[in-house]
Amino acid sequence: MSSTIEKVWATLEHLTDPEIPVVTLRELGILREVRETDAGIEVVITPTYSGCPAMGQIEDDVRASLDQAGIAARVITQLAPVWTTDWMSDEAKEKLRVYGIAPPHRTCGSGGDVSVVHFVRRVQAEPVACPRCGSIHTTVTSQYGSTACKALYKCLDCQEPFDYFKPY
Repeated sequence: MSSTIEKVWATLEHLTDPEIPVVTLRELGILREVRETDAGIEVVITPTYSGCPAMGQIEDDVRASLDQAGIAARVITQLAPVWTTDWMSDEAKEKLRVYGIAPPHRTCGSGGDVSVVHFVRRVQAEPVACPRCGSIHTTVTSQYGSTACKALYKCLDCQEPFDYFKPY
């Protein structure tokens, strides 16, 4: 890895998701790649879903960090392969839990960098543990929580509502 690419990764390492400020873009798997091309440095980002309203802010944050560090680079939003919760680090999942968002408890099984993802439809929903008390005695309130990538749940033991980061 070139020193320029290492400098770009180091510059962007601190950037967090604007909707979930405890998790970095790299930990979420949104910051996909830094590459050198004949045209210069490219930074590749992938949205958690195609209509993610935070992508404009994420791109602006990446550009501002690069500009502040004096690094000339293009920011490219890449939609394929599609983002998957398989790209999230274990650290990101734990940070979500501590923050009060139940992390995805399973993966889609895409194996990472593939362009076709096969989902298995489950007849019986898997229990989602409450990030506050750990109980699996929870119920879905709405398929959409504070953002479209999360569902809204309620713990039937501690009575607290919480977001669940849906697995994709």
